[in-house]
Amino acid sequence: MGREVTVDLDAYVAEHEPQWRRLEQLVRARRLTVAEVDELVALYQRTATHLSAVRSRSPDPALVARLSRLVLAARARLTRGRGFSWARVGRFFSVGFPRAVFQAVPWWAAVAVAFCTLTGFLMWWVAGNPDSARLLIGDQAAAELAESSFAGYYTRYAAPNFAAQLWAHNAWLAAQCLAAGVLVVPVLYLLWVNALNLGVTGGVMISYDRADVFFGLVTPHGLLELTGVFIAAGVGLRIGGAWIAPPAHLTRGRAVAEAGLSGVLVALGLVLLFAVAGLIEAFVTPAPLPTWLRVAIGVAAWLAFLGYVLILGSRQPADPALTRTVDGGRVQSRPSSFS
Repeated sequence: MGREVTVDLDAYVAEHEPQWRRLEQLVRARRLTVAEVDELVALYQRTATHLSAVRSRSPDPALVARLSRLVLAARARLTRGRGFSWARVGRFFSVGFPRAVFQAVPWWAAVAVAFCTLTGFLMWWVAGNPDSARLLIGDQAAAELAESSFAGYYTRYAAPNFAAQLWAHNAWLAAQCLAAGVLVVPVLYLLWVNALNLGVTGGVMISYDRADVFFGLVTPHGLLELTGVFIAAGVGLRIGGAWIAPPAHLTRGRAVAEAGLSGVLVALGLVLLFAVAGLIEAFVTPAPLPTWLRVAIGVAAWLAFLGYVLILGSRQPADPALTRTVDGGRVQSRPSSFS
């Protein structure tokens, strides 16, 4: 009887030995491709099954110990923690963030067009109908806005404190757009409030023949700042769109999860974008420089950002490759942009 068990065990080992050796190679490999990670997951699951079978059929101590070490090593390779790495930071800014922004271009471009159209209409209406400004903010407030308070806003606080306040405000606005995107309506409301504020302010300034002051102060930082808001709102609405009308090949939950993951990447990248916009608004907008130079600085920063996300984002695959991790015996997907 013992002879039969030995023969069966030898045959079992001979049959599966190539898979175990391949798993050992993958565990020891310094870097793995997406296909190799998939192979590692599959071999890990098979070897865990082999270990269970060996334990139940013939608990050979040496073989059980070998397979146990191999399963534990494979599991550690798949689930090990990720420490800080400048390489991952570089990959985030060169791949993850621009790809997430580029994939949402139709959404945030549509937001930008709608917002600018609405804001332009409000400016035109308020500028052409002085009574509307009186009804909206009052005659005295409109006069003060045009004469001093609009320009004074940019010099009211010390530049470093002002930059921090602007960064916090814009980051919070973007976070609201991303977090409330699945509900759609809150994002539209936030956009309307900002379009109304900008449109009425611009209309009042134009009606008082202060259009040069308005656009000279808003343009340097506004191009970059508003683009960040458009991106946040567009990605937020994309999450809502995934919930309302998911792609045919995805479940509603999976579609929202993938769109939400892109939202996380965008949120992290926008933190830096709004920091740059805040620095421009605090230090460049009120600076005693020629208007053309301040505007040129803002336009240069805006074009640099657009070039960055559109060029790098377009070079990446349409769908991010997924690596997999195993947690508690359950296979989960993880975006390669974090690797």
